[in-house]
Amino acid sequence: MNEKGTTKSGNVRPAKTSGWRQSPAVRWLLMGLFVLLFYFSLSPHVIPETYDISEGSVSEKDIKAPFQIKDEKATRQAEEEAAGRIEDSYSNVSLRNEQLVEQILYRIEQLNADDQVTTENKIDIYRSEIPRKYGDHIDLFVKNNRGKGTYSDSLLEEMSYVTKEQQYTIPEETFYKMPQLTSEQLGEMRDVAKEIVRKLTIEPLRDAETARMQVAELVNGSSISQRTAREIVQELARFSIMPNKFLDKEATDEARVQAKQNTPPVVIKEGDIIVKHGETITPELYKLLSDANLLQDKRHYWPQAGLLILSLMFVLVLYAYLHQSGGISGLKPKYSNAQLLMLWLIFLINIITIQIIALTQTDSAHYAGYLAPAALGAMLITLLLDMHLAVIGSFIFAVMGSMILNTGQGHIFDFKYGFFIIVISLAAVFSIHRASQRSAILKAGIMVSLFGSLAVMVTLMMSEQMDRIPFIYSITFAFAGGLLTAVLVIGLMPFFEITFGILSALKLVELSNPNHPLLRKLLTETPGTYHHSVMVGNLSEAAAESIGADGLLCRVGSFYHDIGKTKRPNYFIENQSNIENPHDTIDPKLSKSIIVAHARDGVDMLKGYNIPKPIRDIAEQHHGTTSLKFFYHKALKQAEEAGVEPDFTEDDFRYPGPKAQSKEAAVVGIADCVEAAVRSLRSPTVDQVEAMINKIIKSRLDDNQYNECDLTLKELDKIAQSLKESIIGIFHSRIEYPEDVKTKE
Repeated sequence: MNEKGTTKSGNVRPAKTSGWRQSPAVRWLLMGLFVLLFYFSLSPHVIPETYDISEGSVSEKDIKAPFQIKDEKATRQAEEEAAGRIEDSYSNVSLRNEQLVEQILYRIEQLNADDQVTTENKIDIYRSEIPRKYGDHIDLFVKNNRGKGTYSDSLLEEMSYVTKEQQYTIPEETFYKMPQLTSEQLGEMRDVAKEIVRKLTIEPLRDAETARMQVAELVNGSSISQRTAREIVQELARFSIMPNKFLDKEATDEARVQAKQNTPPVVIKEGDIIVKHGETITPELYKLLSDANLLQDKRHYWPQAGLLILSLMFVLVLYAYLHQSGGISGLKPKYSNAQLLMLWLIFLINIITIQIIALTQTDSAHYAGYLAPAALGAMLITLLLDMHLAVIGSFIFAVMGSMILNTGQGHIFDFKYGFFIIVISLAAVFSIHRASQRSAILKAGIMVSLFGSLAVMVTLMMSEQMDRIPFIYSITFAFAGGLLTAVLVIGLMPFFEITFGILSALKLVELSNPNHPLLRKLLTETPGTYHHSVMVGNLSEAAAESIGADGLLCRVGSFYHDIGKTKRPNYFIENQSNIENPHDTIDPKLSKSIIVAHARDGVDMLKGYNIPKPIRDIAEQHHGTTSLKFFYHKALKQAEEAGVEPDFTEDDFRYPGPKAQSKEAAVVGIADCVEAAVRSLRSPTVDQVEAMINKIIKSRLDDNQYNECDLTLKELDKIAQSLKESIIGIFHSRIEYPEDVKTKE
């Protein structure tokens, strides 16, 4: 159906405007309010406070760490201390010193065998060559091992320096004794000298002098018997012994670097005081505050930007769902701006309650966060708006709660609170979405308590935090939080229902109570209308549910739709038992005025009793702008009999409207007309009932009565089928079936 209505003559009737309730500008303003709500409610937990302070000034208050901060100076000091505790690293180098002593003895043997060289020359050669061989042996070792990876260059340099520094000086008289050695003596000396050198250098040796002191004892215990030979072997062995354990600077530096890296950083824990009140801001403190972005002139805006993006993401999720579900899109959006404002208030209240509980948390009693009635928002959204929207809201509440209730250090979200909130919120949604009595809220609160306690127990068990006292407190607070949620929901429901005119299922059930003053008035003063209203309620509820509309609203709306007839009950046929019809004696125009007035009178009466607007709309719209054809034709007949031209048209005998603006109002209007029509039949058959229902629906369709609601032709067929089945069930004994008719004939 289109948005604009038409009069009987075909003129276009402009659609009603709903003011701010459907204004796109107001809707975007509300979306902006959601962004601000999310941003400012989370900013104290994400964005640290900054201070207008300068170096050398005195702090006017304690400055606490908003989060865990690394103390760079203390960390460097700790690293240096750790590195200082690392002792120098020494590495062993296999110099093969026995080769040096063998080379020396081989040179002596070679030179002593040369008769062409005088003794004096031999002594000079020994004096110069033997010391040089020491250095050559070291240099050759360095050359052969440099760049091969076995020893580092720094180690080779250290080895070369230390060995040359500890070089042994052979006494001068030893050179004079060397030319006297024979080949047999040198052969015996070679084996002994090599064995002594090998034995004394096989162990790590940093100071060669320590080993050299043992040479004399080993030589004396050898097989060499000739005194000169023992003296020369002793000196050559001492000369060939070198240190073989050297300081490895590279390994030492690497070990100290590793020690620095393994040193845990020194941190200032969240909540610890960085600067005390009255303390002077030293350069070190100023740098610490600057590094922590606590200075106004040094801060950056990444946290603000990140939080703003997160807030926009929350709003985008809400907007996407509302748009896709038709909540704020289409010609007839499901939710007005008033309901979006109510959704914003629900979010605000839920966040405030979580914030209040967060204030009670301490480092030793962080489990107080489980007392937060975080399922409050999800339960209110389910009862007042939509179950699926409540599920979306539950995830947003879980993320926000995990940030607000987080007492940990070094991270923004606390998983255990996020998990707890999503569990209790979903438990609330699925246990309350079909509630029809106030007591169901308390039952849902108990379910929240049970599932919340279970969620807390599971997280504590998985994290192995099984300390008895915190464990008991955590579960107790979680259980109490569910009961607190139920109490708050029961207290807040009337506020939202009255302030925003919301008709929850609970409110509808209350309004359907026969003891309501208006229904008692309807029953006692117009029993016929009361019975008619009850029958219309039965028919309309089934028809509405067949097309996915609100059946309970149709039933309760039907109870009140003819309440205006209580002002002039005798002018309506269902109340004219054993009395004459007053319309037989009055002008048709007056009859029309009395009949159409019952819709307006009903709205006024419903307003006087603060009945919510959706029910008032049904009372006002159930007749739409339909025509009172009986009185119109009666007026035509009277004009014809009087021989005068009619001074009226059919439009003068129509209800003032408006036309049905919702599916529920249209369904009640059809059911109202069908029930009255069927009641007028004496012995209706199934075919007659079906034909009458189709005729009524087609008549209203041709009269453009559904142009301002979103009923489709397919839905009208479903309504017709449902009405037929309901009427057959209600008037079963009065309706003749085709087989029965044929039998009688």
